[in-house]
Amino acid sequence: MHRLAPLLLALLLAGCIPPAATRTASMALLPHEVAATRLGAWSLGEAAARQGRSGYRLLPRGDEAFALRAALVDQAQRSLDVQSYIADDGITTRVLMGRALRAAQRGVRVRLLLDDLASLGSEGYLAALDSHPDVEVRLFNPLLRGRGSLLTRGLMMGLDFDRQHRRMHNKLWVVDNAVAITGGRNLGDEYFDADTRRNFADLDVLAAGPIAADLSAGFDSYWRHPLAQPLARFATAQPGAWRQLLEELEAWQATQREGNRYFQALRRRYAEAPTLLGPLIWAHGEALWDDPGKVRLTGRPALDQTLAGALAARLDAPDERLLLISAYFVPTRQGVARLAELAEAGVDTTVITNSLAATDIPAVHGAYARYRPALLARGVRLFELRPDGEDATGAGLPGASDSSLHIKAMAFDADRLFVGSFNIDPRSLWWNTEVGVLIDSPALNARLWALAEEGMHTAVSYRVRRDAAGRLSWHAWDGDRHRVWHRDPAGFWRRLGAWLGRLPGVESLL
Repeated sequence: MHRLAPLLLALLLAGCIPPAATRTASMALLPHEVAATRLGAWSLGEAAARQGRSGYRLLPRGDEAFALRAALVDQAQRSLDVQSYIADDGITTRVLMGRALRAAQRGVRVRLLLDDLASLGSEGYLAALDSHPDVEVRLFNPLLRGRGSLLTRGLMMGLDFDRQHRRMHNKLWVVDNAVAITGGRNLGDEYFDADTRRNFADLDVLAAGPIAADLSAGFDSYWRHPLAQPLARFATAQPGAWRQLLEELEAWQATQREGNRYFQALRRRYAEAPTLLGPLIWAHGEALWDDPGKVRLTGRPALDQTLAGALAARLDAPDERLLLISAYFVPTRQGVARLAELAEAGVDTTVITNSLAATDIPAVHGAYARYRPALLARGVRLFELRPDGEDATGAGLPGASDSSLHIKAMAFDADRLFVGSFNIDPRSLWWNTEVGVLIDSPALNARLWALAEEGMHTAVSYRVRRDAAGRLSWHAWDGDRHRVWHRDPAGFWRRLGAWLGRLPGVESLL
């Protein structure tokens, strides 16, 4: 009987499953509807003049990525689709949601699809958004019981661990099915260089033309999936609550216009810019995403059921060089063997990830660290972002205070690249759902390599080396001198966290 006690306690605390809520039927705009919008007419016309190619631009600067999202909402005429793993409260999220409500007042249909974890502590705020007749919020893979407190959430997630540890990690921002942004950025100040304490070095890609419609189709596959449940099933607000929320957001924003340095810098930067879209590179590309049903599978999916498998099926082995940038890099034994094979065949193989001092999840670093000696011994170059690196390049890389890498991107030889939400780790491969864009463009490939070279600068990252005896060392430029460390440059608690990542069975969950 004592073995049943935890289960009985969890059931008593959790309460009943909320009744199902009505799901409004909706889908991406049809081609003729897209063509009737300003953005749609422009993007389709530009694509037609370039034999159906799509337009792309890499967005390494957080402030630019934020400004573009805000500007695109202001230009929306028919639809705004947002998909995010995280939606933290902050100055950037408040501005974007305030503009989304204004767009809804103009008749724009707003669909906000969040992973259920993003609703923690935010259900009241999200319910106020959802109260607008042209706004609908859905939660992906929601916990059905025990949502009332962190304690009951934890208990119920533990009881349903096999499904609850699988999350929707996708990031999308699609306007009028004509222009989209995808990549590594969630909604939160640290993703847009607006946090005064800690920021992420991240990367998005702006995409216009046919590729935007493809990304919209991916959004729809999640939006219409049974795992995407209306927020109204779990939380509701009074009809018209959105009006008070909008008034509060706009009153708050009015207080920020003159005193907030972030907004002041944005106004100076873009005051005379004719368009934030800027020059685009037109190329062939393909949108790739995990099937949302991946979350429901039992055990590890087969490779051909994943985004990683779809990406591998479209790529030949690189001949000259390979670049992997991943905030969380856990290559596994199979990955190490493949990278070693490429490096030994003469392929210049470079990996950029977080250092132990920079990562926000030390356990992931611990799982990665066990593979460093083998990678270095085979000729793979390793660079680890420093938390206090200098922005020696002027490229807007955060790092003057406390920074962490959040980019997920790859470059293959001199012509192809992939940018998305996919980390090179077991979690992205097997458990989470992901999205990204594979682009065939030498110009964009070169741009990504240029960004990587900036990130590999010794004022920004540690270069990890291995001597003939197998000892590792970390090399970087510190102020006016070159320094060498002979162990991970990090403190005790981070080392302890990294040790936890080496425990048996932990790696496959990271």
